[in-house]
Amino acid sequence: MEVDDKFLNMGILLVATLVVAKLLSFLILPRSKKRVPPVIKTWPVIGGLLRFMKGPIVMLREEYPKLGSVFTLNLFNKKITFLIGPEVSAHFFKASESDHSQQEVYQFNVPTFGPGVVFDVDYSIRQEQFRFFTEALRVNKLKGYVDQMVTEAEDYFSKWGDSGEVDLKYELEHLIILTASRCLLGREVRDKLFDDVSALFHDLDNGMLPISVIFPYLPIPAHHRRDRARKKLAEIFANIIASRKSAGKAENDMLQCFIESKYKDGRLTTEAEVTGLLIAALFAGQHTSSITSAWTGAHLLRHKEFLSAVQEEQKQLMQKYGSKIDHDILHEMDTLYRCIKEALRLHPPLIMLLRSSHSDFSVKTLDGKEYDIPKGHIIATSPAFANRLPYIYKDPDTYDPDRFSVGREDDKVTGAFSYISFGGGSHGCLGEPFAYLQIKAIWSHLLRNFELELVSPFPEIDWNAMVVGVKGKVIVRYKRRRLSVN
Repeated sequence: MEVDDKFLNMGILLVATLVVAKLLSFLILPRSKKRVPPVIKTWPVIGGLLRFMKGPIVMLREEYPKLGSVFTLNLFNKKITFLIGPEVSAHFFKASESDHSQQEVYQFNVPTFGPGVVFDVDYSIRQEQFRFFTEALRVNKLKGYVDQMVTEAEDYFSKWGDSGEVDLKYELEHLIILTASRCLLGREVRDKLFDDVSALFHDLDNGMLPISVIFPYLPIPAHHRRDRARKKLAEIFANIIASRKSAGKAENDMLQCFIESKYKDGRLTTEAEVTGLLIAALFAGQHTSSITSAWTGAHLLRHKEFLSAVQEEQKQLMQKYGSKIDHDILHEMDTLYRCIKEALRLHPPLIMLLRSSHSDFSVKTLDGKEYDIPKGHIIATSPAFANRLPYIYKDPDTYDPDRFSVGREDDKVTGAFSYISFGGGSHGCLGEPFAYLQIKAIWSHLLRNFELELVSPFPEIDWNAMVVGVKGKVIVRYKRRRLSVN
């Protein structure tokens, strides 16, 4: 009995000691003042992965109404904190590379782009390589590219009959790869090696799967084909570069710009770097342009009032300039620009943008809540979700290009980063002007030369693709006719 009492007393003493210690630590020790974001509730270990694999947009639609504009998803040993809306995503776009880095989160691109370029080099080198892109996309260069875009569109659509039905999505994909080959990869590829290079790029493209984001070097057939294609492309461009240098010939294309580019220390780009930069440029632009061209067409053919508006704009320009189309004339197409921009608002090809946070930072939501995000978090924002926030855009799911018209400008009412289809800040898309010119050139030709009717149902969004595009076919009935200016 005495033994039992002894153990009982010891137990009471131990519990009392723990309670007192806890109380003292609460009163004396400094408490964390971190205002951490709410966390998405999931099953332990794999719950976050399962939620994420259902689709980021599905998850955001479920959690945003419950948790607000800032919340965290635990994904294995990673924490992904979402910042939704311009009030909280401003830091995402404006922070320096030392604070929020792209390099770690986009490492999965390295096997495709190749070593020594973009996300395989430190920030100082990457900035110089981005300068090469900027110089290749200056206005004087774009003017030459537009002439090539117009020629490609004229040649491509001349092969259509007087009337018929086509899959507009397929047609635009093929035209844009032809245009990209001419403007970016060079005359040699477009005229002699297009089929070979197109097939190799197809293998590169198909080698970038959802699993590639987590395991980019996983030994699977798609990755093996990707690596073989990358090696063969390097050989092809090495031969083209050597041929141009030996002949002393210069062309008006991005390939030539990269060949002639120099780093600050005077070093010229290598053949491997030129190849990697070209692949990066094509990957960045091809999908965006073809997807946005298809969505623009689908919406215009569905909404006759906007189709009439862009046709009227073409008539006015034809009265002014005749049949001519060049860089400056495309620049005057404000109505068509707004129609493309609205298609991009509703259907941005990249549904998520990511950064790796290297420093603590704080954000304040629209309703005044403040949160502290610790370094080490992956931070994310979603153009596909943020572009449809109802407090920014009235009737956000409705196609309404006039929301960008002078005097209304919904995307500017709540400040910067309300429209993020092309990203923003220091990492905004360098190819945005090229993309708009390419899409305008294509649709100017179609509007001036064909009557078009959407035959298939309005397309759905293909959320399962790495670059989110149009699901299925977009069947269009066409009839050749010249747009009358009278």
